[in-house]
Amino acid sequence: MMKRSEAVEAGWNFDNSYARLPETFFTKVDPNPVSEPKLIIFNDSLATGLGLNTDALKSGDGTLVFAGNEVPEGALPLAQAYAGHQFGHFAMLGDGRAMLIGEQITPAGERFDIQLKGSGRTPYSRGGDGRAALGPMLREYIISEAMHALGIPTTRSLAVVTTGEPIMRETLLPGAILTRIGSSHLRFGTFEYAAKWGTTEELQELADYAIKRHFSEIEADDNRYLSLLQEVIKRQALLVSKWQLVGFIHGVMNTDNMTISGETIDYGPCAFMDVYDPATVFSSIDVQSRYAYGNQPSITGWNLARFAETLLPILHAKESEAMRLAQDALLDFPEQYQSNWLSGMRVKLGLFNEEKEDETLIKDLLIMMKKVHADYTNTFRAFAFDKLEESALFGTSEFSQWHELWQARLGRQQESKEASHQLMRDNNPAVIPRNHRVEAALEAAVEGDYGVMEQLLKVLLNPYAHTLEQVDYAILPESGGLYQTFCGT
Repeated sequence: MMKRSEAVEAGWNFDNSYARLPETFFTKVDPNPVSEPKLIIFNDSLATGLGLNTDALKSGDGTLVFAGNEVPEGALPLAQAYAGHQFGHFAMLGDGRAMLIGEQITPAGERFDIQLKGSGRTPYSRGGDGRAALGPMLREYIISEAMHALGIPTTRSLAVVTTGEPIMRETLLPGAILTRIGSSHLRFGTFEYAAKWGTTEELQELADYAIKRHFSEIEADDNRYLSLLQEVIKRQALLVSKWQLVGFIHGVMNTDNMTISGETIDYGPCAFMDVYDPATVFSSIDVQSRYAYGNQPSITGWNLARFAETLLPILHAKESEAMRLAQDALLDFPEQYQSNWLSGMRVKLGLFNEEKEDETLIKDLLIMMKKVHADYTNTFRAFAFDKLEESALFGTSEFSQWHELWQARLGRQQESKEASHQLMRDNNPAVIPRNHRVEAALEAAVEGDYGVMEQLLKVLLNPYAHTLEQVDYAILPESGGLYQTFCGT
């Protein structure tokens, strides 16, 4: 245990509200110390926002905390229990290689989970070793921080340490632990676990906890559990629309990987789409393309239905009325998603107002992009700077006709063309974490060279800056072909 004076110096200010829930939902665990922890990367700006002392945490004592070798005063390590539908099939799960060490209360009074991922076996490990490899942990660090910079709700990464202990996957790999920060780790699967193995009273206590933690404004509502469902639907409709707008593919949208808070979580086989195609899949385990780019909105709806089912016992005393309330709430999701997505696509095309024909204009563009294998991000970037010749669409008669319609649509606005182009530049990133760039950074890091990753992170920090430095990172790889990602467990 870290001494109280050391914890105070580091800025740790823990509470453990989750541990005050019934023990059905967690198991207290002991840390699994590692032999030679070494700090590889540390997020100074995030640490400062959390009220932490960056100098103290980058010292040896901080590294010991991030490795799970020491527990700060006030922390209470535990593994959370949850279930989930994995590729449509229900399973008992839980934190099999992670532990929540506590909830940091920031100087502004906000509450964030501090979780160690790859920290060793727990009662929920299901035969696994509970450890993680360096590559996947750095991958989550890169992608989650890029998502935050893009303005997408996400868990974040505070630090990655190597353990000094190799782990066996296909080959021997360097072990590592990621410190993940989240508004909470309450998942759809947490509620599925409560509905399957808990009592109605425990389910209600979990729901009240989620409301107090994330939706305090609805605590006094006549049916706060219906309001909870509606708020979760609202946040997921916004989240998945933001994924679609930047071409992000999560890869493993199981219900245990969907948060009540509406944050993106669990960056396993995720990747960003280059060439626009709704059928794009990167994950090696998604053999039936269940979680393809174009399926993400409908899968979100399916996952929300599973969440709604868990709330039926507390939505209404009569089952039939509870089902009606849940179904009515779920019917709002497609419209909410579509509204969010259309609004986002409008600003990507420099449109300040709404017209009935906008959806057709947008969909016709996407059809053309798929037909000519146009890069999704760079097409909109070319539009933003009026450099149409840089797009694969340029030169076709079909695009010429579409371009005339688009220019006429822009001309019907009160705002100037320059204002429209600025709107596009503000809403179309210059850079995304290109798959080949991420892989190059990870390959170098595994060999001990962290400079490639550090430069990539610097470029991704402000994706809407459109600097000269970012131009090289927008270039597609010379060789095409199939790119595949792996879960990294």
